[in-house]
Amino acid sequence: MVTSVAVLSDIHGVLPALEAVLDEPDVMAADLIVVTGDHAAGPQPVEVLDRLRALGDKAVLVRGNADRELAEMARGEFPADQAWEVDLWAAEHLREEDVKFLAELPHPVTMEVDGFGKVVFCHGTPRDDDEVVLVDTRLDRWAEVFAELHDDVRTMVCGHTHMPFMRLVDERLVVNSGSIGMPYGRAGSSWALLHSGQVQLRHTPFDIDGAVDRVTRESGYHDCRAWAEHYIRAVTTDAEAVRTFGPRDGRVDS
Repeated sequence: MVTSVAVLSDIHGVLPALEAVLDEPDVMAADLIVVTGDHAAGPQPVEVLDRLRALGDKAVLVRGNADRELAEMARGEFPADQAWEVDLWAAEHLREEDVKFLAELPHPVTMEVDGFGKVVFCHGTPRDDDEVVLVDTRLDRWAEVFAELHDDVRTMVCGHTHMPFMRLVDERLVVNSGSIGMPYGRAGSSWALLHSGQVQLRHTPFDIDGAVDRVTRESGYHDCRAWAEHYIRAVTTDAEAVRTFGPRDGRVDS
C-alpha cells in the first residue's frame, strides 16, 4: 500500500509541461506517480514517452483513448479521416517499441492507497477510456458508470476532459486531475495529490512563452507553433469545453 500518489493526466506530447510538474517537490516525494492516459498524442510523442519510462517503477501508466488510437494509427487500423492531424503525425513518428508499449498499457488500474482503500485509476471512466463524465453529470449516468465497480472501491480518479474537479457522487469520491499539456480554461499544468486520505488539486505554472518556443523548435510537426499557441496557452475555455463535451455524457439539456 502506498501513502502518497501524484496523479498526472493528458500530457499530450508536451515535454516542457511534464518536466515542470515532475520537478514539483511533492511529485518527487510521492511514493508513486500515476499517469491516467493520453501521454503521447501531440508534438513531442517520443520525448514524452522516454521521459515517462525513465521514471521506472516510480510511475504507473494507464491507457487513455488517445494512446489506444495512436497505436491503431501506427498499425493502419484507425480511419485517417477521423484522426487529428497532429495525432497522425505523432503515430508516424513512434518507434516500434513505442507502439507496442502504448497498445499494452492497462485500463483501468486499481490499487490500495492509504487513507482511501481501493482506488480505481482510469482515463474516461473505469468501463470506457473514451467515456465523458463532468462535474455536473447527472446521478443516473454516474450510477451507470459505477455499476460494475466493487462496493469496496470508493474513489475514482480520472482524466480525459482536461478540466480538474473533485466531487462526491453517491458516497464515492471522484477526482479529475485535469491536464498537464492541453489544459482548458487555465494555462499551466493541473494535477492531483492523494496523501494520507486527503486530496489536493494542484496547479503548476511555468514559462508558457518559453514552452511554446521550445516545443515549436524541437518538434518536427509542421503546424506546431499554431498547435502550441492554442493548446499550451489554453485558448479553449472551460465553458467552451463543457458545452462541447456535455452532450457526450448523455444529458438531456446540453
